[in-house]
Amino acid sequence: MRKKRTNGHTQMYVGQKFPLTIKRLGINGEGIGYYKRKIVFVPQALPGEIVTAKVTQVKKNYAQAQVNRIRQASPDRVTPRDNYDVGGIELAHLAYPAQLQFKRDVIKQALAKFKPRAYEEYDIRPTLGMDEPYYYRNKAQFQVRRDANGQVVAGLYRPNSHQLVDLPTFSTQRPLTMKIIRTVCSIIQSLGMSTYNEKTNKGAVKTIVVRESFATGQAQLVLVTNTKELPQREQFVAQVQSRLPEVISLMHNINPGRTSLVWGEETKHLWGQEYITEKLGQITFRLSARAFFQLNPAQTKVLYDEVKKALELAPNETLIDAYCGVGTIGLYVARDAKEVRGMDIIPEAIADARVNARLSGLSNVQYEVGGAEKWIPQWNRLGFVPDALVVDPPRTGLDQQLIETIIKYRPRKFVYVSCNPSTLARDLVQLTKVYDVEYIQSVDMFPQTARCEAVVKFSLRG
Repeated sequence: MRKKRTNGHTQMYVGQKFPLTIKRLGINGEGIGYYKRKIVFVPQALPGEIVTAKVTQVKKNYAQAQVNRIRQASPDRVTPRDNYDVGGIELAHLAYPAQLQFKRDVIKQALAKFKPRAYEEYDIRPTLGMDEPYYYRNKAQFQVRRDANGQVVAGLYRPNSHQLVDLPTFSTQRPLTMKIIRTVCSIIQSLGMSTYNEKTNKGAVKTIVVRESFATGQAQLVLVTNTKELPQREQFVAQVQSRLPEVISLMHNINPGRTSLVWGEETKHLWGQEYITEKLGQITFRLSARAFFQLNPAQTKVLYDEVKKALELAPNETLIDAYCGVGTIGLYVARDAKEVRGMDIIPEAIADARVNARLSGLSNVQYEVGGAEKWIPQWNRLGFVPDALVVDPPRTGLDQQLIETIIKYRPRKFVYVSCNPSTLARDLVQLTKVYDVEYIQSVDMFPQTARCEAVVKFSLRG
């Protein structure tokens, strides 16, 4: 039975088909059109296209639809390399120059929504992209299941579902990463190892996690299991040693029960090293299994060069690196400064940051566990008043306490690295009470996706 929803003069039901002109892309990369004044979101549709849309969901203020047929295609439409219905490639059908333009435009959309001070005058610079926008990801987390024929498969879920899509190829991942994942599936199959069944909440192997070092060509492999013990552990380790010489670190993470989280709290060392190393410029990073590191090392260097340019540190200046993680940004710019101090609420990240400083021969850095809203006032009381501040928060944006701390102490130089234009624009509403935005430089860290990274340079108003 068709479900109809009436909203003024708009009557719409699931399964309904109608012609739709796509006006623009939304922040998630979906096409946006209007049917009798009702907004309709259509994944895989592009601006300027006329499509036959088929309604999949009707809400009070909007509808979701899918492309039933493309009646007039955009000149920017290309054939995607991967024909999978999964996340991470939602813009693969859009020509790369147009992707870069979209990532600049999505910042403008966010600013227009939140309207921070003088936003219409901001210098929003063209997005810095990649020469080769494929094979850039240094990490994969693929779910493992058995299909209806009992074959071990690994991949990602379809959007908004728990239907696993097997991914024998995936062109944003490195070839070595995909080789490791497919070989591990073969090993699990040949050994008859137990795999997780979500319906019964039984079985062992849930997820394969591979992190690859661009600097060394080596990799770390983690098996995440529902069980405390890894089935056929010795045989599995022997097979990995024999068939995957590039794997130098083999770990086991325990994550029992039904959960949306990939990682459990306990990680065991199975064989080899407990970490791999990566390099950015002159800086060496030791990465443990759960350490955060940018997924695109090539563009990370581009991003951090932009941070360095925006900070313009002098040899006598000091810097605080908030949300420092394993020390990436602070270590990258430390040779330009007198002293760098960083903080993070994750103790393991701070331990890695301290090791990374030693590996890179840097003695002018200091890392502490805790939030910036705690350490900035404490250091200030002890006489350490930073000349510069850099923040690189998660997608949720800046903590409100930190915003208040920044506004109170007002470091002269301030750079914000954002991975979410919406929370960036929201935070700018408060930050622009005391700072002017000199410019926003977008950087494409994730080609073929709708995600956008940006570097914001501020200047303190007098």
